[in-house]
Amino acid sequence: MEAGRASFSGGESSRAARGKRRDLVELAIAYGLILLVVWTPRRWQSLLWWDAAAAVAIILSIRFDGLEAMGLRAANLLRSLWVVGAALLAAAAAVALASALHTLRLPASPVLFLEKYWAYALWAFAQQFLLQCFFLSRLLRLLPSAKSAALAAAAVFAAAHLPNPILTSVTLVWGFAACLLFLRYRNLYPLAAAHAILGISIAMTVPGPVDHNMRVGLGYLTYAHEHKPADSPQP
Repeated sequence: MEAGRASFSGGESSRAARGKRRDLVELAIAYGLILLVVWTPRRWQSLLWWDAAAAVAIILSIRFDGLEAMGLRAANLLRSLWVVGAALLAAAAAVALASALHTLRLPASPVLFLEKYWAYALWAFAQQFLLQCFFLSRLLRLLPSAKSAALAAAAVFAAAHLPNPILTSVTLVWGFAACLLFLRYRNLYPLAAAHAILGISIAMTVPGPVDHNMRVGLGYLTYAHEHKPADSPQP
């Protein structure tokens, strides 16, 4: 009987170790491809972006946790809508400050607003999905506590926005808060909406030369060269 228990315990331990190795490999593949996209010249980014998206989709389809676990559900939606309200208040404060500083870049009409930012709203949802449903879910299995997993996920999220100091700082704070909120409510929709609101508010209120039009990676570093006036002296 004791031998049977020892064998069962050993089998469970072995399966847990294999599961953790699998989580690490999946994280390394997905994050490596994301960084490759971020730090690759623009002419190759499109192809690499689709490679990264396909890799994530394949991993998720093979190891599908279910829509409920991913936060794609109606439960707790109303209870967590205050997150959207808080994002709207923060955006309103940023717009008011930018207006006073004359840095506000507001589209001339609601139609132009939608034309300019609908794609970013979808991208915000995709980023939030990756943060919560891919990175956080695996880090929860790898790390000893939910808070440490949330912090690690936020750090990974922020590091993908280097070397942009504004976006790196904002995504570190937002990423940690979003992970903790996700663990509390398990609903992705308010977090994705808040992400879109905050990102669009940054795009409208922070001048392009300051945050390099929200570029990250290699694009952030090449921004100054691409936007150098034609009569500027060459280095």
